[in-house]
Amino acid sequence: MILHPLVPVDGALPGPVLTEIATLYATNRAFFELSGDFPDPARITVEQVAEALAGELSHEGAEVLMARSAGRLVGLAATLAHRDGPSPGDPDSTDPDPWIGLLLIDATTHRAGHGGTLAGLVADRFRTAGRAGLRIAVLDNNPGALAFWRAQGYVPLRQAADRELGRPCTVLRKAL
Repeated sequence: MILHPLVPVDGALPGPVLTEIATLYATNRAFFELSGDFPDPARITVEQVAEALAGELSHEGAEVLMARSAGRLVGLAATLAHRDGPSPGDPDSTDPDPWIGLLLIDATTHRAGHGGTLAGLVADRFRTAGRAGLRIAVLDNNPGALAFWRAQGYVPLRQAADRELGRPCTVLRKAL
């Protein structure tokens, strides 16, 4: 698996790559039904995906990594090198750990090992950069994702509401 950062060109995401990513998102209807990130998970549009990616990339230290296997886009990870500023009442707002905001694998390839490989490559990138740990917030209504992250060595820290929509989550951390 090879990782490539998604890099806007002249402030916009390249059309062919954006179409490829939208196709990846569309395979994950079940996840987006749980998350509520899109109004109609059965009809995710390129424009909606562009807006979602722009939102991910708008944070300082954010990166979207595209994962390719045999030349095919099989996943992506949105990461955040550090949390945005201190927030009153948010115990994670000043932690030193980077975060995984999203790890999405082409649903037609689930159970092929791409998720674990991508999660490991993301952890390796931060370990190489000298980071001590990595965090993720998993939606509580997604027990499959919670089991996946625990199998990757992540340990639950606490319950929380996600920063975007206030959805119940479990915050997990993996020591690097």
